[in-house]
Amino acid sequence: MGFRGLVYRLYARRLETSLSPEAIPRHVGVMCDGNRRWARSAGLLDVASGHQKGADKIFELLEWCREAGVEVVTLWLLSTDNLARPAAELEPLLRIIEATVRRLVAERWHVNPMGALDLLPGGTARVLKDAADATAENPGLLVNVAIGYGGRREIADAVRSLLHEHATRGTSIEELAEILDVEHIAEHLYTAGQPDPDLVIRTSGEQRIGGFLLWQTIHSEFYFCDAYWPAFRKVDFLRALRSYADRNRRFGT
Repeated sequence: MGFRGLVYRLYARRLETSLSPEAIPRHVGVMCDGNRRWARSAGLLDVASGHQKGADKIFELLEWCREAGVEVVTLWLLSTDNLARPAAELEPLLRIIEATVRRLVAERWHVNPMGALDLLPGGTARVLKDAADATAENPGLLVNVAIGYGGRREIADAVRSLLHEHATRGTSIEELAEILDVEHIAEHLYTAGQPDPDLVIRTSGEQRIGGFLLWQTIHSEFYFCDAYWPAFRKVDFLRALRSYADRNRRFGT
């Protein structure tokens, strides 16, 4: 290990020891942004190389989260808008996502797919559904994989599910309008039963929410990191945790 590596490890250790267990977020959302730009900055002609590097980074992040005591991680890997990309780029990306989900299963993470699976190719949707079934009883960190995900679509799906549920009960629209509140909708979101994200990290220097967990992030703290996702380091993650711990959270204001 060179001098620079030693300094890096000492700095990471210092950050770790400065974090109080009481200040660790229960739920961390990550917008894994910058794979294509990382590939181009590295001089790689095939952007799939960036997506693969980003996929590998996921497993490092999950270990960091487990070590820190995080309970839930939501990873935004593919938006509904991304589905409109040219087939030459989308198809290799879907293969990488499928392989990543299979690896999550093999490593015994608790995988919860979230998104409009009906918009995905049948093979990809089956991989996600099989992962959910195979890992449903796995203990420990819950990993939400947001694939074919859009925040507006999630809310529309939640309302649609709510309406279907009450229709089967024979509830009229008028009766539903009288009793409807925010909790009824929250119970039908992709993250139903989970704590809302305490901290959302977005890589690549972009400072916008982009439709990520629109309902759930109303009280979340945000941390924007300049590093592209494949270049995201443990010290970047620990800095995000430190930033979160240093904030005075004001719920509702």
